[in-house]
Amino acid sequence: MADTGAEPLLLIHGAWQGAWVWDGFRAALARRGDHRPAIAVDLPGNGADGAPPATASLPAYLDHLDRILAGIGRPITIVAHSGGGVVASALAERHPRLTRRLVYIAGMMLPSETGFADMVNHLLPTDPTASGVTPWLDWPVPGEISVVPPEAAIAFFLQDCPPALAVPASRRLTPQGERGRALTAHLTPERFGTIPRLYVQALRDRSVTLPLQRLMCERLPGATIRTIDTGHAPHVVAPDALLDILLPFLDSPG
Repeated sequence: MADTGAEPLLLIHGAWQGAWVWDGFRAALARRGDHRPAIAVDLPGNGADGAPPATASLPAYLDHLDRILAGIGRPITIVAHSGGGVVASALAERHPRLTRRLVYIAGMMLPSETGFADMVNHLLPTDPTASGVTPWLDWPVPGEISVVPPEAAIAFFLQDCPPALAVPASRRLTPQGERGRALTAHLTPERFGTIPRLYVQALRDRSVTLPLQRLMCERLPGATIRTIDTGHAPHVVAPDALLDILLPFLDSPG
């Protein structure tokens, strides 16, 4: 995309995914005549760079994103989906002056040094659905690398997508190294805490379920909260409806 001088969006995917998951979102943004660059990244070890899944990790992700930020050369808004939320938080903590806004889409907006498993374990005694897709994962390397079977991807990530979209998307998911999925970030009020945040709750999410999303918003207060009536991937199934929510936040004073 040509550099227009507008504030860029840095789009961070979640586990088992890649930059391709943002294609429909970027196309919807372009149809509106919005000129801000939307830069979808492929996190290392998640299938695009040829690195083994076991090499995926938060330090590797952040080093890769550092290079991307250096190439952009100006402040950005970070938009993160699902597990990409932890990466977004850590990147904002690392670069608070370059991060104008943070957007979490059914994302893991977690308190400092807290893992998503902590949220899940808090709810599991009374809400078995909090386990999401985890019981359905295949583990080619037990405890280290997981794979989402296509039928589980459709059931938990893409249940509201038309089959023509859901089936090919479910087959594009790649093996995920656990060191790049079970993440925690160290966050401080002086850095991360100064950045405006938007959290978009997906009301029909079967992966990061609505009770989990609400719990994260309670545990890390301060975000503007909006809702969208979709499953786990609103940027895939309803990008225009998602933009209706995002654009007023993106265009507001920082």
